[in-house]
Amino acid sequence: MLHIVNKSPLTSTTLDSCLNTAIGGDILLIEDAVYAATCGNAAEAKLKTAMGKFKIHVLMPDLEARGLGNNMSAGVIPVDYAGFVDLAANNKSCQSWL
Repeated sequence: MLHIVNKSPLTSTTLDSCLNTAIGGDILLIEDAVYAATCGNAAEAKLKTAMGKFKIHVLMPDLEARGLGNNMSAGVIPVDYAGFVDLAANNKSCQSWL
């Protein structure tokens, strides 16, 4: 399953809900959720721990739009829009975490 998270981990518990509830699969961080994929943020340790259970992806155009393209955490997989489509096509279902 593809889990899509779009809320910042600094202002929402959406990412925590996803990490604590989902069983496995791919997580794609888009929009303000991309802050979680950066070095030195409050969610970095949670993502590192989750990497044993999930593949963590980040939408690079959203990361770059926030000026954070050079600050991505190790182990996070960057994807472009075509990669987003591939993730959606290669997973049986998608869950948007609101």
